[in-house]
Amino acid sequence: MKAIITETPLFGITLTIISFAAGVYLNKKTRKAIFNPLLVAEILIISVLIVFRIPFSAYDKGGTFINMFLGPVTALLAYSVYRERKLVLHHLASIAAGTFAGSIASLVTILLICRALGIDETLTSSLMPKSVTTPIAVAISETLGGIRSITVTALLFTGVAGNILAPLMIKIFAVRSRVAQGVAIGTASHVVGTSKALELGEDIGAISSIALSFSGIITAIVAMVFFV
Repeated sequence: MKAIITETPLFGITLTIISFAAGVYLNKKTRKAIFNPLLVAEILIISVLIVFRIPFSAYDKGGTFINMFLGPVTALLAYSVYRERKLVLHHLASIAAGTFAGSIASLVTILLICRALGIDETLTSSLMPKSVTTPIAVAISETLGGIRSITVTALLFTGVAGNILAPLMIKIFAVRSRVAQGVAIGTASHVVGTSKALELGEDIGAISSIALSFSGIITAIVAMVFFV
């Protein structure tokens, strides 16, 4: 019976939807940042696969269909950019400069930490594009000789951490500029972080969307020039 259920793509799709819905419910019920819907969904999905000894390949048959929507959903961020286009154009130079600095800082930090810990080149290459949106990050990782699954895992941790911690970091470091808030979130935690930026304000979300796009381009260029 288990084999019949898990062999269909509907298993992965259904498990994903139910897990995310549970995350949304917990988040609204508790109003605690730690109950991030994506984080809750990840934990529930992993738990189900482990407890019932279901191979990831069985889940991924449906998960692949979910991944198909990643591109279109990311493209929808352009709507907030369009609505805030005057603000974005006015601060475009600042956004570009901030994103460039953040992208370089991310790459250098990962490189230094990995070398300090004696981590091999394959794992280092897998972790370097952790702050870039998924399609670009995976392409960079594979070009550098990294491992796709490790890159995706790093992306999930980075995005969820940014989504949960962004408001707290803004308060701790007293970042009053909404432009700076958007640049920081988009550069550091890609699309998942940007979803939190949109909750903080459409202007912050629009700038975060631009920042994550610039971050992907900058990281790809730097990685190709200096690390290939």
